[in-house]
Amino acid sequence: MIEIEKPKIETEDLSNDGTYGKFIVEPLERGFGTTLGNSLRRVLLSSLPGVAVTSIKIDGVLHEFSTIPGVKEDVTEIVLNIKGLTAKLHCDGPKTVEINAEGPCEVTADSIKCDSEVEILNPEMHIATLGDGAKLYMELTLDKGRGYVPAERNKANMNANVIGELPVDSIYTPVLKVNYNVENTRVGQSIDYDKLTLEVWTNGVISAQ
Repeated sequence: MIEIEKPKIETEDLSNDGTYGKFIVEPLERGFGTTLGNSLRRVLLSSLPGVAVTSIKIDGVLHEFSTIPGVKEDVTEIVLNIKGLTAKLHCDGPKTVEINAEGPCEVTADSIKCDSEVEILNPEMHIATLGDGAKLYMELTLDKGRGYVPAERNKANMNANVIGELPVDSIYTPVLKVNYNVENTRVGQSIDYDKLTLEVWTNGVISAQ
């Protein structure tokens, strides 16, 4: 009877905030290290659930090529900044939150007004810069999902009767980056085994572990 060595998983490093982890899986049968590493990388980057903005509505704005009086960034730049928002939803979703700001000021994710069902994880994220007398009222729709959803698909799910609602590309995946490396490892006198080292970076919505 052929015996297969049962691999062990060890945590070699884990950041204090849980956004980075380094893990060792060994011993693996020869060739399994690359197979497992590649499969885990694909699953972690594309299949884990997360939260993202699906659409925004800015007072006085009808399309993404507009400008807002007294606001340094144009709407395209604001949308790009919004895509970087990291949040948790403690409800099923979708959930609408708002920003109501008056200049002069810097609008950050900390300016978002929300209830206990929404948790903003990167409050320092820059959204816009308002000059003297400038006003910015914006509604953001957050939802849960997986992977990447383009703005065109989000648009298909929007209410066509709502004027000025702009669909946004949604990046749901909470895993930012995955690296893996495969080396030879020894079991007894045999060195015909793989050692898989996996590094994972997340946005804080989930722990790397």
